[in-house]
Amino acid sequence: MTQRPAIASVLDGLVDMHVHSGPSPFPRRFDHVEAARDGARIGMRAMVAKSHHHNTQMDILAMKGRFAEVAATAYGGIALNSTVGGLNPHAVRMCLRMGGKVVWFPTISSGRHIECHPEDGAFPTTTVPLTLERIDIVDESGALKPEAGEILDEIKEQEAVVNGGHMYPEYIRTLFQAAKERGITRMVVSHPDFVIGAEPELCRELIELGAFVEHEVGMYDPEGTQKWDPKQLLTWIEKLGPEHVVLASDFGQAANPKPVDAWLRVAGALLDLGLPEKDLRRMVRDNPAYLLNLDA
Repeated sequence: MTQRPAIASVLDGLVDMHVHSGPSPFPRRFDHVEAARDGARIGMRAMVAKSHHHNTQMDILAMKGRFAEVAATAYGGIALNSTVGGLNPHAVRMCLRMGGKVVWFPTISSGRHIECHPEDGAFPTTTVPLTLERIDIVDESGALKPEAGEILDEIKEQEAVVNGGHMYPEYIRTLFQAAKERGITRMVVSHPDFVIGAEPELCRELIELGAFVEHEVGMYDPEGTQKWDPKQLLTWIEKLGPEHVVLASDFGQAANPKPVDAWLRVAGALLDLGLPEKDLRRMVRDNPAYLLNLDA
């Protein structure tokens, strides 16, 4: 697409915490290095590679040689779905101690996601046959499972990010309450109005616990598969305040445009709707940089 220099300048230093580059059992548009390299078009500072199926930090380390010529820094993380053993403190410990930055609690293995997409993990469509098991973070009494607490302890020690995944809103609240009790200050709830179903009022409760609310620009890209109205995103930002919001792409799927193109289109739409440039910069640069502890 034709790049609008003014928008690219506003996005300079962007940190994308939600990139679905490959490898993955789901069809991906490009690998992590290619995603980071393409980010140069908007001066991307850093990105986090997300997989619903495996620890992406090991991918990043394996691609170290190729990353040497890329300006953006790439980080990995781990999503606690059945393919990594669910609530597996050992897997989390390895990921974070090898440099991973984000732990997503169950996404495609969460009860909420399975209700929305009951096709046994084929979301969107896996390239190889996989099995899926539901993973819950609470026991029958509603108490947080011990292994979830152990994972939070590791996140606290490593100063990593805890993400609520695709869980029920009340589960995310239980998780973040336990995280706050441990002194964790880096919490994120992703796309509250997609799968999760968290209304602005509940998001404000999560913000009170110290969380940032992540909205995905990919869902508002007119060239993507969702094509939501950017006015909806602006309304969310106005209700919650840019100081509590993170914007990320959630792109990299084979069926969607490149994340950079979505950033340019949706950022342009938000600015055209009247969003101040300083607020956009805060949500795409400052807030995610804090979450990833980039300026420590």
